[in-house]
Amino acid sequence: MLQQLFAVSALAFFGSVGSAVAAEYGTPAEAKALLEKAVMAVKADKTKALVMFTKGEGGFKDRDLYPYCGGPDGYFTAHPTLLGKSLKDLRDKYGRPLGEEVYAAARDGSIAEVSYMWPRPGQTDPVAKVAFVTRVDDQVCAVGYYK
Repeated sequence: MLQQLFAVSALAFFGSVGSAVAAEYGTPAEAKALLEKAVMAVKADKTKALVMFTKGEGGFKDRDLYPYCGGPDGYFTAHPTLLGKSLKDLRDKYGRPLGEEVYAAARDGSIAEVSYMWPRPGQTDPVAKVAFVTRVDDQVCAVGYYK
């Protein structure tokens, strides 16, 4: 009986540790849901939504997930750290033209995926990342998650 109790306790402990580690980063489903929420916010009030995305307010910052947008001129209109810089000219850590690919993939009413290499927040080594991208009004918006 004591061995069974120990086995069940160990499974519960290691199961919760695995969940805690997994919960440290956003999932593909969470990233896509956040982008869908961002699209609704832009449609409701673009100016307010872009400010909220940049500040991470209103549920628009979840661990390593956040929406970012670029305007028709290619410059970030919403981003926690790159506001006002060129999204279109952005390259991943291996020189791939990430910004151009995001703009090329973005279509109104659909969500596409763009893969690239980028370091996790607070790290320097690039890892695989995927951005869900779409176009809403005159904005190209995305939410990326790490693989």
